[in-house]
Amino acid sequence: MKKLFSMIALLGVLGLAGPVMAEDAAPLADQPAATAPALETAPAMPEAVAPAAAPEAAAATDPELKLDSGNTAWMLTATALVLFMTIPGLALFYGGMVRKKNVLAIMMQSFAIAALMSVLWMVAGYSLAFTPGSGFIGGLDKMFLNGVNLDSLTGVAGANIPETVFVIFQMTFAIITPALITGAFADRMKFSAMMWFMGIWSLVVYAPITHWVWEGTGWLFTKGILDYAGGTVVHINAGIAGLVIAIMLGKRIGYGKEPMAPHNLTLTLIGAAMLWVGWFGFNAGSALAADNRAGMAMAVTQIAAAAAALAWMFAEWLAKGKPSVLGIASGAVGGLVAITPAAGFVAPMGALIIGLISGVVCYWGATSLKRMMGYDDSLDAFGVHGIGGIVGALLTGVFAVKAIGGDAASGLIEGNGAQVVTQLVGVAATVAYTAIASYIILKVIDMVIGLRVSEEEEREGLDVSLHGERVD
Repeated sequence: MKKLFSMIALLGVLGLAGPVMAEDAAPLADQPAATAPALETAPAMPEAVAPAAAPEAAAATDPELKLDSGNTAWMLTATALVLFMTIPGLALFYGGMVRKKNVLAIMMQSFAIAALMSVLWMVAGYSLAFTPGSGFIGGLDKMFLNGVNLDSLTGVAGANIPETVFVIFQMTFAIITPALITGAFADRMKFSAMMWFMGIWSLVVYAPITHWVWEGTGWLFTKGILDYAGGTVVHINAGIAGLVIAIMLGKRIGYGKEPMAPHNLTLTLIGAAMLWVGWFGFNAGSALAADNRAGMAMAVTQIAAAAAALAWMFAEWLAKGKPSVLGIASGAVGGLVAITPAAGFVAPMGALIIGLISGVVCYWGATSLKRMMGYDDSLDAFGVHGIGGIVGALLTGVFAVKAIGGDAASGLIEGNGAQVVTQLVGVAATVAYTAIASYIILKVIDMVIGLRVSEEEEREGLDVSLHGERVD
């Protein structure tokens, strides 16, 4: 437990270092100031889903909202892209990184989580996350999607889309977040324990944090946190939960003594490419509209991913003498993670810096930090998503500019140092709540059914021991 507590303390200050650079950003044409959206038959939600842009903005209900078919078409596409990130993207990315005897098990986890989260989001997750309630969590008014019908529209700065599309778009976020966690405990966790943990965690941890950040009554939303597409909600959340599980489960048998090289880096590279493409739906889709802000989000996403891929590659090249396929793929994902909270708030130069910093820091997190702290984060879920999410969330507070995000989105480079403090509060709250809640959930499951497979099952491989299948 000392290791776990020391890691949590370290995370509070991680990512604060980095250059601060002023930049000139041309205003986006005809871009309205950030406003809170309105649902015709549903409660108000924050603008562009992710950007916690203007806590003071009033949410208006307009009974005359009319469907925007262009925005709807884009959001249908973005929703499919984000689901594509998990199945098959993440399944292939992780599947190639494990040993051959565990490839089906890790891919099975992604697929099973996609199914489980879809049902739980429909039953209660959406309601707990996106209906008004307390500052901590929403209500149960939308359980089983009660009231979500053919006529329900979500209106965000003129982007009028069906509420059903918004529900499923957010469902894909609820799917990929727990799926990311599986990389931390690959090769050694019971499938039954994994399913129980993910189900409980999605309602007890993911839904409340989503409410804090993206629903108009959430306490971090009202403080003015900037998180465009999920730096805190998705990546820090998943990374910290993964770290807690990795520490509680302990190291894999033979870790540090036996070869544990990825069995098929071709699968990993294909999966990384799918993640990169799907991330345009993740970030640009968070505009909830086919507009100039979505275009800028797509541009900065590409820039940050490319910069981080190069930064990780060169850092590894200097440290080890050779650049690797796994390294450049991991660097790209690290940059995509870091730009996620910033995508709707920063200009291209800010994205370039975020990408360069995140590539180097995530490389350090996946190598030096892991060795120094002595935990076994199998596929670097914490090193890439936890570290990258923290770096991105904090640097959003540095490089956010009004010309991109509106009057409420101003960072340190425009003289608003208070935004960095707000971002730090959001990071610290997410780290603390996720770590404590995840630990409690895991302890209860461990007492009831146990968390880890037997030594015999682990040595045989989870494909055969848990699923009765193998890759020949």
